[in-house]
Amino acid sequence: MRPLTLRELNRATLARQLLLARRSLSVTKALERTGGLQAQWPPSPYLGLWSRIEGFRADDLVRAVARRRVVKATLMRTTLHLVSSHDYLAYAGLYRARRIAELQRQLSMLGEEAEFAEEGERIAELVSEQPRSRPELLALLGRPKLELENRRPWLVWYGLAAHAGLVCAPSASVWRSHTAGATFVPARSWLGRDGDGGVTAAAHLVRRYLAAFGPASRADLAQWTGLPLGVLEPGLEQLRLRRFVDEDGRTLLDLPRAPLPDESVPAPTRFLPRWDNILLAHDVRTRVLPEEYRKVVIAKNGDVAETFLVDGFVAGTWTLASGRVRLQPFAPVPRRARRELEDEARRLEAFVRAAGQT
Repeated sequence: MRPLTLRELNRATLARQLLLARRSLSVTKALERTGGLQAQWPPSPYLGLWSRIEGFRADDLVRAVARRRVVKATLMRTTLHLVSSHDYLAYAGLYRARRIAELQRQLSMLGEEAEFAEEGERIAELVSEQPRSRPELLALLGRPKLELENRRPWLVWYGLAAHAGLVCAPSASVWRSHTAGATFVPARSWLGRDGDGGVTAAAHLVRRYLAAFGPASRADLAQWTGLPLGVLEPGLEQLRLRRFVDEDGRTLLDLPRAPLPDESVPAPTRFLPRWDNILLAHDVRTRVLPEEYRKVVIAKNGDVAETFLVDGFVAGTWTLASGRVRLQPFAPVPRRARRELEDEARRLEAFVRAAGQT
């Protein structure tokens, strides 16, 4: 197996994540190329797409969601992601089935036998009529408001939402600093059907992952998807793959003819939003995030800071306040790279102003 250096893996990942050069792509195509973008914090996908798409405007994402070409749903690692509707329909059933089974297991451990079917179908009917928020749906079911200190009702809600096949309505993807007021619709009416499961779905998910983040190990694949290898292996077996080995001897899998740029290819400075997938898609994250900075970037509670890349690797964090980008480098940045960062920061500030978010 051909060995790959850390810098070769870095450049391969940057190329597939559209971070070596911005590309003239639609939002839908960019999300498919990158495997989707995490969307826990509503501004993140806007910032992530700006760093990847040439000429991206905030309205491009708004329109893609409104036209049902892109959907926001709970998928990888039980977190909210924006993916193309095609990808959602191709593999979301894997997550739906897994989530229902896991929630039933957790409720059983709390002494409650969970059956989501009847009320789940009622929720699907209610949101087929019009998008509704979680508090509205709970009230219509005669259930109390959820309280942070009481875990059991939250587990029941998640199970009902999974059974109903809920995805976020367009209101949940609007650029804002919070998630309150989000409404839901059922995939079966919004997109025409629920997402697929089974071996074909697993193969599609694996293919998307490797195209976006390969070459990668089986542990990397499990880390990004949040699914056990027992679910993913049947999908792997459906694909023709090439194999490499990294500097630590780990076997890496990849798709035939997927790009592997030379390690000497220049990498431009780039700003990454909170929870950018490139920092979460591998079990070993050193191909982009140096180990000495990992605990600074990824907090114990799982929060992932906004970061910037210099020569392809995380070199600091950044914040946006009153329309101005503030840089917090981890170490002195070479003068030329500092100028590139400042130029890119000004372009980011202009994008934020144009989006009306100052």
